[in-house]
Amino acid sequence: MANDREESLEKRRAQLEAKLASKRAEAGVEHASEAQAEVSRKGYAQAMKLSSEFIAAIIVGAVLGYVLDRFVGTAPWGMIVLLLLGFCAGVLNVLRSAGVVAHPLDDDKK
Repeated sequence: MANDREESLEKRRAQLEAKLASKRAEAGVEHASEAQAEVSRKGYAQAMKLSSEFIAAIIVGAVLGYVLDRFVGTAPWGMIVLLLLGFCAGVLNVLRSAGVVAHPLDDDKK
């Protein structure tokens, strides 16, 4: 009777170990998929940041050009020039945020 009890306990322990191993494998797969999703979210966040900086610089340039044209009467040259400057500023901001171009204050720190 004690021998049967030990065998049943041993059998149950083996079943529990098998279930635990399968749960650990599933948790490892879930952890890997979560890590991949986190990397993807960071990429989307970086893309949204870069695109909003670029568009904001262009819009600011266009608005300033429009205001300049209305008050000075240089239509359409103020809009054209400041729109192009806004585009250049947007490209420069995107390159700085992406780490391709150094920030101007980095040279002063050295």
